[in-house]
Amino acid sequence: MADATITGGLPTGREARPASPEPMLAADGTLLRASLARSLRRQKARALLLIAPLLLFILVTFVLPIGDMLFRSVENAIVPETLPRTVAALRDDPAEVPGEAVFDALYTDLVVAEEYKIHTQLGTRLNYEFGGASSLFRGAGRHVGKFDTDVYADQFGDANPAFADPGRWAAWMADDAVRAALPQTTDAYDAWAKFTVDVHGDDPAEEDLGDFVYAALYRDLAAGAQPPGLPSVDVSGFEAVSLKQQFVDDDEGWGEPEIWTTLRTFSPRFTAGYYLNAVDLKIGPQGIELREGSDRIYIQLFIRTLILSVTITATCILLGYPVAFLLASLPMRSANLLMILVLLPFWTSLLVRTSAWKVLLQQQGVINDLLVWAGVLSDSGRLVMINNQTGTIIAMTHILLPFMILPLYSVMKGIPPSYVRAAKSLGANDWTAFWRVYFPQSVPGIGAGSILVFILAIGYYITPELVGGTKGVFISNRIAYHISDSLNWGLAAALGTILLAVVLLLYWAYDRLVGIDNVKLGG
Repeated sequence: MADATITGGLPTGREARPASPEPMLAADGTLLRASLARSLRRQKARALLLIAPLLLFILVTFVLPIGDMLFRSVENAIVPETLPRTVAALRDDPAEVPGEAVFDALYTDLVVAEEYKIHTQLGTRLNYEFGGASSLFRGAGRHVGKFDTDVYADQFGDANPAFADPGRWAAWMADDAVRAALPQTTDAYDAWAKFTVDVHGDDPAEEDLGDFVYAALYRDLAAGAQPPGLPSVDVSGFEAVSLKQQFVDDDEGWGEPEIWTTLRTFSPRFTAGYYLNAVDLKIGPQGIELREGSDRIYIQLFIRTLILSVTITATCILLGYPVAFLLASLPMRSANLLMILVLLPFWTSLLVRTSAWKVLLQQQGVINDLLVWAGVLSDSGRLVMINNQTGTIIAMTHILLPFMILPLYSVMKGIPPSYVRAAKSLGANDWTAFWRVYFPQSVPGIGAGSILVFILAIGYYITPELVGGTKGVFISNRIAYHISDSLNWGLAAALGTILLAVVLLLYWAYDRLVGIDNVKLGG
């Protein structure tokens, strides 16, 4: 056996195993890695607490309103909530003009809706889709309580006096077996009891039942229901009432297929109808189709809004660039004095400034009077500069011009004058030095001012409303109308969502073409 050679106290052929390093500890004796991780979490928590008020502000004032707008633009709960029984009955009746079962459900729904005074809101909503729906529902709401359904109450009372006793009805409707045997009666009684308490503040066990409850009881018993605990009554000899005929006699519109097509189309809780309306389309019997010529206004308004906003932005650039250049070139004392004149409009109410333009621009206004006095115009040839696009462009350019001048001035003030002097010393004339050296450095200011002016212009509605007439209003004026006057919030939300999408698309295109990184608010 060969002798083993010992090297450094270890046998040859075996590698020395390095000793395990001691874990690095923090000052408090914990592992350094864990201590660093804990410290980093604390720093993140402190940073989150510092920005939490701003995040909450953005969430409450920006994210939640936009989310609500997106929801309202597709939400359509008013039809199924106001006419739940009718919507359910229509699913089983595909006829263009449905049968008695649907009209029975409509009768109950309208009686309940009239008590809560919500049938007019439904009519207003459907009137945007089908002209005449509003008057149809208003008329039905006024007359539905006078339909000849009291014959059922009289006949049940004659058959057994217990049917006229509200206390007995309350006891019957507390019995689960009775409720299961009489589904339509139970539904009608519950609705009657609810509005008796909610609207009238009365006790259902002490009030006479509504006629529509007896009509529902007749339908249940005629269908063969045999409820336990109720007095036995044979309804085969009862006088029956055709609610369909009474609706049609009240208004022939209930016998036409258009109103029923509209109800079927807009019975789901979510609909694309608002967005279709916002682009001059509608859902017809054959699917999506164009609206009538006189109703196609929104695409035109969107195009007009974009064109006028771009025109106003370009006008602000043309007028604001020389002013900003002058301010940046003057000594600080003179520039500050002129800057006060630029900011002076901010000290005056927007409404006052816009009203002043109405006085200046009208045909008998100051500008036309001066032009006639100077002989530029004849008295019969006065310019029409109000209640049209010209008035909108002039007034909004005046209002938004400071938002173009301020970013331009801020950027131009940071351009070193030595660059232009160097270009001239190398042989460039004034124009070449400006165009090749100065102007490219001012482009970020143009970009910042353009974004500010364009975004403000595309959402303005007060100024166009006052000076634009019918030819100079923006899509924002229509949004404001649907929010405050027509109360068609769904269509207003759809229009606002499309406008937001257009702005984001233009912003993306601007970033691709120019680069948002080139936008600066200062040098």
